[in-house]
Amino acid sequence: MPETSDGLFHRSTDLDAESPTLVEGLPGHGLVASIAVDQITDQLGLEEYGSIRSDAFPPVASFMSGMIQDTVRVYGGTDPDIMTLQSDVPIPEDAFTDLSQCVLEELADDFSRAIFLAGAPAQSEDQQGDVVGVATTEAVKTDLEDAGIELAADSGAVGGVTGALVNACYQADVPAALLLVRADPHLPDPAAARSVIETALEPLVEFDIDTTELREQAEEIQRQKQQVAQQLQQRQDQQDEPVRGMFR
Repeated sequence: MPETSDGLFHRSTDLDAESPTLVEGLPGHGLVASIAVDQITDQLGLEEYGSIRSDAFPPVASFMSGMIQDTVRVYGGTDPDIMTLQSDVPIPEDAFTDLSQCVLEELADDFSRAIFLAGAPAQSEDQQGDVVGVATTEAVKTDLEDAGIELAADSGAVGGVTGALVNACYQADVPAALLLVRADPHLPDPAAARSVIETALEPLVEFDIDTTELREQAEEIQRQKQQVAQQLQQRQDQQDEPVRGMFR
């Protein structure tokens, strides 16, 4: 018998989009996916299409505007035809199978292709925001090339919930793209989120997102990093000052 999923999709409303693209925005390295997809969902005014529930999800209570909400939610809209997958908390490893099977068994018929986002540690500041793509099908590979997105030249592997979802789509012949974004190794990176929106998601999904807020957030983080660096340097300078002897 085929393996069944313990993850269940609970539909909140009907989705009129004909062949939407699903964009994944689950928490990961640099919170790039979460930041980018939150911005997209808010700006496009997407409505909650439904939620995914599983006993393997963390036992937390998520809320917004004074109301409890499901932790893992799916949003949708028609201008453009799009769906987003979002979570308020990181997905634990023992929930990867439930989530992947639920997406394939209960959502895959609702979207034409999926786009997954994964942050990767940047080796330098110059690398931050660099985006490369990987495809599960030749058609999606062509979509990436037509959008001007560089294909990943090296071999590699992506783990975590995003890797599990991409692999599940590949095994089930579901058209999907993986966008790998170089991000700050230690901090949330709105600049990397802005980059993946402007250089990859906008041409792929054909929408226009105002990323001014992300630019301002990135500038504020940069200012804070500079302040911390200056404070550390001042402390180091004070420690390096010669101590005067008690006798002259």
